[in-house]
Amino acid sequence: MKLIVALVSAVVMCGVLPSASVYAQAAKAEYPSKTIKIIVPYVPGGSTDLLARTLGNAVSEKLKQSVVVENVPGASGNIAVSQLLKQPADGYAIFLGTSAALAVNPHLYKANSPYDPLKDLAPIILATKQASQVLVHPSVPVKTMQELTAYLKSRPNRDNYATAGNGSPGHLGNEMYKLMTGIEMTHVPYKGGAPALAGLAGGQTTMSIAILPESMALVNAGLLRALAITTLERSPQFPNLPTVSESVPGFELISWYGFVVKEGTPKEIVSMLNVAFDTALHEAGLNRRLSEMGFNIVGGKPEKLRELMISESDKWGRIVVEANISLN
Repeated sequence: MKLIVALVSAVVMCGVLPSASVYAQAAKAEYPSKTIKIIVPYVPGGSTDLLARTLGNAVSEKLKQSVVVENVPGASGNIAVSQLLKQPADGYAIFLGTSAALAVNPHLYKANSPYDPLKDLAPIILATKQASQVLVHPSVPVKTMQELTAYLKSRPNRDNYATAGNGSPGHLGNEMYKLMTGIEMTHVPYKGGAPALAGLAGGQTTMSIAILPESMALVNAGLLRALAITTLERSPQFPNLPTVSESVPGFELISWYGFVVKEGTPKEIVSMLNVAFDTALHEAGLNRRLSEMGFNIVGGKPEKLRELMISESDKWGRIVVEANISLN
């Protein structure tokens, strides 16, 4: 109804049919008038899916509109981003990604990358950052990072590591670990963090680097053994767990989640989404729930996410070259 009123007003005031800009202004005034979709690049059940659904429910209340999650796994997030880019730039399709889709993929896929994150995507908000754990199956005879490195060096190419997929933080973290220690092992990519850790818990792989929201329950249940945390400081959730850098100096891996829309989405809509997500993230109840799951709340303006996308692209671009990783 608001859209009709705006268009009629344009005709009355101008005596002509409304221009494209008038249509755009009317659409912005109506937003959101229909269901909003959050596209997730991994299968249901993992931390990305969990964060999307948890925040989606909260944002739905803020915007007084339904928010649904669509899981589109595959190709390190390329398929999901391609799905986003097929939609109109109107704010009704949102993508939730990690460093893989938002910074790393162009370096991995090079000329075959179907998009440029810094040109094709418009940041909404940097939602969370979180530490990861170095994990092994309980049958692996090691209890420290020093023992793990020695064990893997004694068995070149006999072991493997599970990740949420090509280009995921776990993939790049393991490749950085290999590069810094000189070990040799094989990458086993899954279609998400949950199936990767299920494979590790089932003894299909030797080790993994996985974020706390996905690993905590399995570690606490004794199904996986945590050897170290990947941040430079110890984790509040596991204060007695050493950092990787204590035995591999200079090693640091911080995972993060960011929400983006298609470039060209009206700035007013991006701003509205930013406020809705930021408000939801900092509500005491939701903030506490996410913290208990292992997420560290960030929030803030869209520029914060863009700055991180640029710096992470530079960092991991160098690692991809040094480790000679290519998915072409």
